Amino acid sequence: MKRNCILLMSIVTCSLYSQAGESKFKVVATTPEFGAIAAEVGGDFVQVVSLAKPTEDAHFVDAKPSHAVKLSRADVLVEGGAELETGWLPPLLDNSRNAKLAAGQPGHVACAEGLALLEVPSSLDRSKGDLHAMGNPHYMTDPVNAAHVAARICEAFTAIDAAHADAYRAQMAAFTNHLTERITVWQQQLAPFQGRRVVAFHNSWPYFAHRFGLRIDLFLEPKPGIPPSPAHLAEVITTMKTEKINVILLEPYQNRRTAETVADKTGAVIVPVTQYPGGIKGTEAGYIQMMDGIVAAVAQALKVNETPKGGNP
Repeated sequence: MKRNCILLMSIVTCSLYSQAGESKFKVVATTPEFGAIAAEVGGDFVQVVSLAKPTEDAHFVDAKPSHAVKLSRADVLVEGGAELETGWLPPLLDNSRNAKLAAGQPGHVACAEGLALLEVPSSLDRSKGDLHAMGNPHYMTDPVNAAHVAARICEAFTAIDAAHADAYRAQMAAFTNHLTERITVWQQQLAPFQGRRVVAFHNSWPYFAHRFGLRIDLFLEPKPGIPPSPAHLAEVITTMKTEKINVILLEPYQNRRTAETVADKTGAVIVPVTQYPGGIKGTEAGYIQMMDGIVAAVAQALKVNETPKGGNP
C-alpha cells in the first residue's frame, strides 16, 4: 500500500511538472545576450534557447537544420536586427514555416528598432569592407541599450501572454534597475581612462567606447571582415608605438596568433572580451555579469599599462 502511494505521488508530481513545462512559451534568441535578457524578463514563464554559440561570430553562424526545428516550435523570436543575422537567419525562418515569427507579428522582436545606431554609412561601398546599411549592429556593448532591449522583449511577452503581464513588467523593472546601478559603477571604473585609445580586432566596440569615453578606432582588420595583412599590421604596430597604445581587445573567435604578434612588437596586453554571456570564463551568469567582467578587465589592463613596456623592435 505504501509503495503504491509513493508511486501515485511520483506520477502526480511528474504530471504536474510536465504541465508546468508545457505552460511555458518557447523563446528563440539569435545570440546569447538577447537570450539572457529574455530569460531575465520572462522568468519562470518562458523557455529560452539561443541559436548562436557564445564563442561564435554572430555574422557567420553555422546554420543547422536543428535551428530551423527550434524556430518552427517557437512562440517568440528575439533577434538583434540591423543586419547582424542577415547571412543566416532568413533561410532558417523560411524553413521553419512559423507564421508567428514573421516580421511585424507580436512574436518577432527586432531589438534594434527604436535605437539610434552609430556609423550609419552615407553609401554602401563594398570596397570599404562589410558595411551595414542601418549602422553598426554591435550595439549591445553599450549597456544602456540593454534596457531598451529588455523593454522591447517585455512588450512582446505581455502581448502574447497577457495573464502574466504584471510579472513580466516587474521582472523587466528589476533587471533595468540593477542594470542602471551597475552602469554607474562601470562609468566610475573607467572614468580615470577617458580618452585612452585601445586596439580591437574588429569594429565591435564603438558603442562601448562611446558610453565609457574610450577611443576604440584602430583595428587589426584593415577593413571590416577583411583578414589582416602584414602591411596593415605593420602600420598598426607603428601607430601603437608612436601613440603608446598598449591594450588589445580580442574576442573568442578572433585570431589570437595575430594579436600576439602585435602584442609582442608593441608590449601591449591582450584583453579577452566577449559580446555574449559565456563567451569567456566568468561571464556565463548573464548580461550584467558579462559586462561586469569586461569593464573590470579593461579597467585593470588600462591601469597596469599606463606606462608602456616598450615592446620588441
